Amino acid sequence: MALAAYELQGRLEAGCDEAGRGCLAGPVVAAAVILPPRVRLPGLDDSKKLSEAAREELRPLIEERALAWAVAMVDPAEIDAINILNASFRAMHRAIDALLQRPDHLLIDGNRFHAYPGIAHSCHIKGDGRFRSIAAASVLAKTHRDAMMRDLHQHHPAYGWAINKGYPTPEHRAAIELHGPCAHHRRSFRLTRELQLF
Repeated sequence: MALAAYELQGRLEAGCDEAGRGCLAGPVVAAAVILPPRVRLPGLDDSKKLSEAAREELRPLIEERALAWAVAMVDPAEIDAINILNASFRAMHRAIDALLQRPDHLLIDGNRFHAYPGIAHSCHIKGDGRFRSIAAASVLAKTHRDAMMRDLHQHHPAYGWAINKGYPTPEHRAAIELHGPCAHHRRSFRLTRELQLF
């Protein structure tokens, strides 16, 4: 099914999505993207359906062809303080804050959102597979977060973040059991079967 260019024609809409919600380590990252109605982004889809190579090819095209885009994050300490759902919403708000053009409406991936002051929104379950702007936001959030995790891997290679990107793979959990958690782990998450720090 082709992705829709907009929910309501003639309205300036920003698609919003996040990446890293289910991870044990690293930030949650959100993106907001406003696309022109006739933009060409070959192969654009929900980032989870794309290969890493396809996402990396799309990233510069989205950044070049969008009317406006922004990426923002919430770090693990803040996630632990306010919980991952609220952190996801906060990251989206920060991305919207950073847009150089103010949208008329927000298209949110998922079924819940904390309203952004002064801009109406609509929530769309699996919206990253339905709307171009949300799909573009999902690609930017994922590729920017992956780049952050590859950088963190250079400082903490024992956890394999270059490969697992902080998700709870058996190898990542085994590394936590062997080496213990580091400053980039989310202490409020169950890091291993036995270990949840608070």
